[in-house]
Amino acid sequence: MLGRSVGHYENFPVASWLCPAALRPAVAAIYHFARTADDIADEGDATSGERLAELAAYRAELVQCLPGVVTAEVPAARWPRVFGPLALAIRRHAIPAGHLHDLISAFEQDVRHTETAHPYADMAELLAYCRLSANPVGRLLLHLYGVRDPVALAQSDQICSALQLINFWQDLSVDLPRRRCYLPADVLQRHGARVADFLPAADAGSGASITRQQAVVAELCGYARGLMQQGAPLVHRVPGRAGWELRLVVQGGLAVLDRIAAIEHRSWQTRVKLDRGTVPGLAWRALWM
Repeated sequence: MLGRSVGHYENFPVASWLCPAALRPAVAAIYHFARTADDIADEGDATSGERLAELAAYRAELVQCLPGVVTAEVPAARWPRVFGPLALAIRRHAIPAGHLHDLISAFEQDVRHTETAHPYADMAELLAYCRLSANPVGRLLLHLYGVRDPVALAQSDQICSALQLINFWQDLSVDLPRRRCYLPADVLQRHGARVADFLPAADAGSGASITRQQAVVAELCGYARGLMQQGAPLVHRVPGRAGWELRLVVQGGLAVLDRIAAIEHRSWQTRVKLDRGTVPGLAWRALWM
């Protein structure tokens, strides 16, 4: 399962010793596919139009690597190190291409959203974005692990959306100056806050303003925690070492929320992160899930 943030897909279990060795090439191929698309959408100084054109070319190359695709002209491969391993993984594991297309759609949405810098209207709209940006990866991993039942898929979506939301609230201090705004407008309105209140220039605001900002982040973190707890029973449905990997991912997300709470939900001022010192505690909490 994964979440988008600075550091790119830091929850993705690439090369982890807990990931079954037979699946590591496929997991790595999916990771590099998503990571490269993320870089196209986010890195460098290209214009929005240029980024969208690159993503369109990237999608066209994805189509070319799918089984059974026959076209009169095959364009020269621009990302062979991405689509060579991905094509092999798709064929070997019958990976559903729709989830890969959804990820590209999410990156296209990121580019367009950055151009406008408007808040999402409400949590439902933000979760619709998560259905493209995060949930497909959880479903891809479950496909590799042979877990296909509807309850497991729904729980995976809850975990992945929760991770995505946690990354958003963790990265407020990074995303907002870059015109990436994931704060839902209805939550801002409910607490009498504005997006501008969370920007660096507003850090010296009044006590009342700070309280409003804290209330916004606290509500959003509470929602993410509840969503994660709803999906957490999935750890008992995923077999073997992958289930333990998932336990650590769930506990890692909850630990980030704990860190945000510890700084009184001022994550627009300070980006919290986990370090190696948290690993024993995460392992202990994972053990008792």
